[in-house]
Amino acid sequence: MRVFLFTLLIVLMAVPALPQDAKPTSAIRIGRAKYAGGGDWYNDPSAEINLLDFARRQARLDVDPTYIPVEIGSEQLFSFPFLFITGHGNISFSDRDVRNLRTYLQNGGFLYADDDYGMDRSFRREMKKVFPALEFVELPYSHDLYRSPFAFPNGPPKTHAHDEKSPRGYGLFSEGRMVAYYTFESNPSDGWADPDVHGDPPEKREEALRFGTNILIWALTR
Repeated sequence: MRVFLFTLLIVLMAVPALPQDAKPTSAIRIGRAKYAGGGDWYNDPSAEINLLDFARRQARLDVDPTYIPVEIGSEQLFSFPFLFITGHGNISFSDRDVRNLRTYLQNGGFLYADDDYGMDRSFRREMKKVFPALEFVELPYSHDLYRSPFAFPNGPPKTHAHDEKSPRGYGLFSEGRMVAYYTFESNPSDGWADPDVHGDPPEKREEALRFGTNILIWALTR
């Protein structure tokens, strides 16, 4: 984490000074990963806003509930401690994306990926470019991510049916640290979206928002 903060400081020093009437903020922000390949990286822009608002109310986190797209290959990536990627279709990382994302994750950044149905094959393929020697491993239900602040004794919730398969949660570990967490056949981020987007019942949305808060807090405190 110290290395990540040092990298972040270097990036921030290169950013133009704020106008005198602007108010800098230290609030936590989520970056929405923009990627090539044709997949809809931009879907459900209300998701992060609602999750951060929920985390602020329920866990008293200092957050900025804003939807902020970020290019994976840009220096801006290092101003976000938490990167979120989702979609239904193909994902493609450029060589610059691969190098930048590897540096980001190796220096304290965290990636949460949620398969919105259809991105599994391409996401796994592209992450192999980032860490060729690493494999996603399924987290045991006893993992701390499933325990605090909300209890999920059976692992990830099943927010949307998709193929009616069991929801799965996978971690990618580099030098003993989980740098990425990936939900498959679960899709909690759909439950974060505004109520009229997917028509999920209130209890499903509450469950998904609680689970997202667990991911956020785990990522920010490890």
